[in-house]
Amino acid sequence: MKNVATPSENKYRNVFEKYFNSILIDEVPTLTEHGPFISISRDFGCMANNIASRLAKELTKRNKENGSRKEWKWINKSILEESARALELHPSKIEYVFQSQRKTTIDEIVSALSTRYYKSDKKIRKTITGVIRAIAGTGNVIIVGRGGVAFGKDNPDSIHIKLTAPVEWRVDRISQNYNKSRPEALNYLFEIDRERKHLIDSFMGYETDITIFDLVLNRATLSEDEIVLMISNLAQSRGMTSTKIS
Repeated sequence: MKNVATPSENKYRNVFEKYFNSILIDEVPTLTEHGPFISISRDFGCMANNIASRLAKELTKRNKENGSRKEWKWINKSILEESARALELHPSKIEYVFQSQRKTTIDEIVSALSTRYYKSDKKIRKTITGVIRAIAGTGNVIIVGRGGVAFGKDNPDSIHIKLTAPVEWRVDRISQNYNKSRPEALNYLFEIDRERKHLIDSFMGYETDITIFDLVLNRATLSEDEIVLMISNLAQSRGMTSTKIS
């Protein structure tokens, strides 16, 4: 059976299309939609997808209790997929951006000569940046990772969360989840942490620290229930669970 997009999914698709149509003719897109936005950044080994999923359900529930039909959604890897679709490239061709890598001049020349679907590093980064901004601008959305904290700092209806935990706690989980020895897991942890920090810094445009986040939560000492409750309560206290019928 063919999947049918929901009205909420169609709304996001329309925003994506508006942005994509603009960049294809090198115009700066103007997005008039604006709404509450939550970013969740995490140190490697601090799982966030299930928290984001549960948080979206809880915030949607609170919206309904407040008389609104606005649905919260959460997004992770689809940012990469939407960016690749806009560029007419396979996601693997642009994944390097999220790994904090940059094409050299030689890479650019080789790519340009080897494929008729060549896209410059600048074009790829511009597209990814625009996709994240477009998603954040739709409102009632939670973005996990992907440097999302950099794309809502000018939005008064935004909350930026950081999930962290002691290194030993994270090494245990990385070792189990990725079938690595503890020394391998530790090296992997430092590598991915550096990549994620560099990605945020590159999007923010300066060397960041923990103060860019509104709330820093310890995955080792807090349960998922407690984390979801704290973020939900903060969102509600800031008026991000709408009282208006949409």
